[in-house]
Amino acid sequence: MRRIIKSADSKIIERKLAYKDGDNGELRQLLAKEQCSICAYTETYLASSDDAHIEHFNPTLKNTDVDDYTNWFLVKSLWNIRKSTKWAEPILHPTAEDLEKRVLYFDGNYVAADPNDIEADNLIRLLDLDNARLADQRKRYVRSKKQQIANLDQSAQAYFDELMIEYPEGVYFIRALEEELNVKVNFDLVKTT
Repeated sequence: MRRIIKSADSKIIERKLAYKDGDNGELRQLLAKEQCSICAYTETYLASSDDAHIEHFNPTLKNTDVDDYTNWFLVKSLWNIRKSTKWAEPILHPTAEDLEKRVLYFDGNYVAADPNDIEADNLIRLLDLDNARLADQRKRYVRSKKQQIANLDQSAQAYFDELMIEYPEGVYFIRALEEELNVKVNFDLVKTT
C-alpha cells in the first residue's frame, strides 16, 4: 500500500459532494480519477467491469456529519466486504505522511517498520495487507514485469513510461514496482496524452 494523497483542490470538495445512500456515481467516478483507477488498499487496477465500492475507512463515521472526503476511498468490493464495519484504534490513516516509512514493503509483503507500532500493525491487519494470496500476486506480477523488461532490453523506467502512455491498465501494485524496480510510476503521462 502506498500513501493516498487527498488534494485540497479535489473536485469532490469543490462540488461539495456528500456520500448518501443510493446514487454516488459522481463521487465514485471522481475517486476513481483521483486514484488513477487503482484500488486504494490492494493497489490492483479497477476495471470498468469491477465492482468498486466507496469505502469509509472509519466505518463509525459513515452517515454522520463528520464523514467526508478524507474518509472515502475507492476499493475493490471484496476488500470493502472483508473490512466492512471492522475498526481498530489506534490506527494509521491511509493519508498519513509517514505511512511508507511505518509500513514497509518487503518481497511482496507489508510489515510494520517497528514491531511495537500498534497503529501500523492495526492498519495492516484491518486492510488485510498481509493477505498471502495478494502477496503472491504482487510477487508474480513484479517477476513478470522484470522478465518483460529483460526481454525488451530497455530500462525499467522507459518500459513503465511507455506502458503508462500506451496501456496504463497494465500497471498496478505501484509501490511494489517502485521499490523493487527502482522506478517512478508517472501517472501524469496518462493525463497528458
